[in-house]
Amino acid sequence: MRPTLPNLLALFFAAALSGVAFAEDPPKPPPGLYETREDHDPNGIGVFFMGREIAHVMGHQAADWLERPERDEEEGTDRMVDALKFREGEVVADIGCGSGYVSRKISKKVGATGRIFGVDIQQEMLDLLAKRMAMFRITNVQPVRGAITDPQVPPASCDTMIMVDVYHEFDHPYEMIESMIAGLKPGGRIVFVEYRGEDPEVPIKLVHKMTEAQVKKEMTVHPQLSFSESLEDLPRQHIIIFKKE
Repeated sequence: MRPTLPNLLALFFAAALSGVAFAEDPPKPPPGLYETREDHDPNGIGVFFMGREIAHVMGHQAADWLERPERDEEEGTDRMVDALKFREGEVVADIGCGSGYVSRKISKKVGATGRIFGVDIQQEMLDLLAKRMAMFRITNVQPVRGAITDPQVPPASCDTMIMVDVYHEFDHPYEMIESMIAGLKPGGRIVFVEYRGEDPEVPIKLVHKMTEAQVKKEMTVHPQLSFSESLEDLPRQHIIIFKKE
């Protein structure tokens, strides 16, 4: 039976009172950006964005890999956080935060007056994030359940949005970046940390790596962003920074 208008209004107000938000439609991508191919890498989803195959998302079952003891030596994560010069009081979104390994490091830089939105689409990851923040007595990290097209942070709220080995797994990269731009303050920055696709010696599956040229190519469809700089201080990854005009 079709709901009547009064019933629909009642559902709407009940959702509003319970804190449930009605998501807006994601931004529409220009035609031709996405392509589906049957012949593709088994580690990818068979959907290509501007010529690059999108990788499968790493599930929460592999969260221990994010916390491996040798990670800082392999990736130089402390060096990465230092290179980005986070400020006291800064508002940061750690997109695809997982168990919070990077959020923990940034939390020290932004201090008690700063805030970190720990964004993930997997509730299991957010549960791990909350446990680890409690274990380390970190109070400036706020878990946020994101969507595949929207990080679900407040509009114009963030100074920095960082993605560490995450962007290449976005199912809807165009829509997600557009939503992230909306969550940035004017002059805010989006930071890509991606394993170097140019280097065959980096021991990561091909679809989980990106070249600097490909990242720049994919950002050309977002005119609100301008390239700022690339930092090549890390053992295996690019740091590629764009700013919101």
